[in-house]
Amino acid sequence: MKNPVGRVTLKSKKKRTQSSRNWLLRQLNDPFVQQAKKTGYRSRAAFKLIEIDQKYKILKSGQIVIDLGAAPGGWTQVIAEKIKNHGKVIALDLQDIESFNNSNVVILKGDFEEESIQQELTKHITEADVIVSDMAAATCGIPAVDHLRILNLLEAALNFTLSHLKKNGAFVAKVLRGGTEGELLKKLKTHFTKVVHFKPESSRQDSAEMYVVAMGFKRV
Repeated sequence: MKNPVGRVTLKSKKKRTQSSRNWLLRQLNDPFVQQAKKTGYRSRAAFKLIEIDQKYKILKSGQIVIDLGAAPGGWTQVIAEKIKNHGKVIALDLQDIESFNNSNVVILKGDFEEESIQQELTKHITEADVIVSDMAAATCGIPAVDHLRILNLLEAALNFTLSHLKKNGAFVAKVLRGGTEGELLKKLKTHFTKVVHFKPESSRQDSAEMYVVAMGFKRV
């Protein structure tokens, strides 16, 4: 008798192989991946923040910026270019981030949802001008669950932001299609003068990701 477990494993391997091939093909044909290589950005994600900033003008020279979910560092590169040497960016991720030549970039590794990591962040700043989050929880393929996971990350980032963002500062965070809902959206609108949802052209059209951009923080 053949081992049924072996047959399942073989099918799983075939699915993973096909998925890897599809991903590689998409990467090879993606103009933003190609453009990132030409311009020296670490990831195509850099263009998402570039588009957000072009539309909403949130990044300026001399600012202090916190970049959550920063690996491999595409957003950090964009921020460092915008804030120049007079500013400072603190980049945090669970994964390793290769060091930068820029003296205004601080790299931290850890789980943002852990209180000790948030305390580590505050050792480097008192208040930030801008806080951005491209954090994404591991997906399970069930839309409702995936949506809830990323909303939990957004809520954690927002709670931190409310305590560490300067007056009139900006907050940018990844969400899934459907955006922020219910109490969380109400909370954003309570604390910021303008809250919008934006999907950059560089965000793949088959992706459910969008970004919430909140501006004009009403710090009491």
